[in-house]
Amino acid sequence: MLEPRQEAQPQPQPTSATGFTLRVPAEEDAWHWHRVFDHPEVMEFHGGAPAELSVYQELTARQRRHHAELGFCMYSMIGTEGEGDGAVLGFTGAQPWPHDWGPVGEIEIGWRLGRAYWGRGYATQAARAALESVRAAGVRSVVAMVAAGNERSVAVTRRLGMRHAETFRTPSGREGYCFRLDL
Repeated sequence: MLEPRQEAQPQPQPTSATGFTLRVPAEEDAWHWHRVFDHPEVMEFHGGAPAELSVYQELTARQRRHHAELGFCMYSMIGTEGEGDGAVLGFTGAQPWPHDWGPVGEIEIGWRLGRAYWGRGYATQAARAALESVRAAGVRSVVAMVAAGNERSVAVTRRLGMRHAETFRTPSGREGYCFRLDL
């Protein structure tokens, strides 16, 4: 189990590569996440329907707490180029696994981008940057839980050097894959 960070000073945020930067999600990012993820293809492997704004309000608040306590979180991805300049593109980062099934007590890395930002390598670049904050916090390994059929996310896990550790079923019966990476 990961212990909360003891330092009182703010922890650095990961920076990232071409096209975006990462930041701890602000309150208003709940609205941005709600808007950018409101697309059937984005939500295909996340329940199929858009989540309510309140879900993202709770999620962004939880991520701010994670960053303050652990030194990492699911970061907002902010565009720095072209039509995405200044826009919230999605999120990536890490958090303690939030469910009472699966890899309880482990750190999950994850990513989700708005549909307009797919196919640019952002998820892999951002996940690599986020992994640095996880390493700096002393985490020794991470998992990625990916729904079966989500080939885009499976490809990101491969580019990160993760290994397929197991196939699982969610409580609702959906099949998925657990990938692991030692840091």
